[in-house]
Amino acid sequence: MGILGDLVLSGSARMNRRGRYLGRRSTKVHVALYRWSNGRLGGRILGWPAARILLLDHVGARTGIARTSPVIYHQENGLLAVVASKAGQPDNPAWFHNLRANPDTTVQIGAEVRPVHARIATDEERNRLWPSFVAAFPAFDSYQRNADHRTIPVVILDPR
Repeated sequence: MGILGDLVLSGSARMNRRGRYLGRRSTKVHVALYRWSNGRLGGRILGWPAARILLLDHVGARTGIARTSPVIYHQENGLLAVVASKAGQPDNPAWFHNLRANPDTTVQIGAEVRPVHARIATDEERNRLWPSFVAAFPAFDSYQRNADHRTIPVVILDPR
């Protein structure tokens, strides 16, 4: 994996043990750069070219406020999927709960905006897709180990 990869993975593991999740602090900047550059900035994770990022729009389940989250995605044969990892924290990310309440949404991949319907992957789908996520971004493996009692959900984003 290399020195950079080892540093990122060890940094993620340290943050998780300390209970810190830095997503909210950096999300606004990430989303702004992604939208401004049509995904050229913020569309990949340095050191893992297969870890591609999309922007996931969602509406707050309680608040009704529109939000956007950058999320690693996997695409194959017309299927689009994301992982609700929250860097291995013991609870699911807010966007996951928001999608369960409001599953019709949009995603942005590069310059393209697509309408989608979110659904939780079946066990069979998750078992088939999970190795592809780990291959693209190996930290998912440690995230699952650190996630305590929860199985990290895979969310399928079906076209609308």
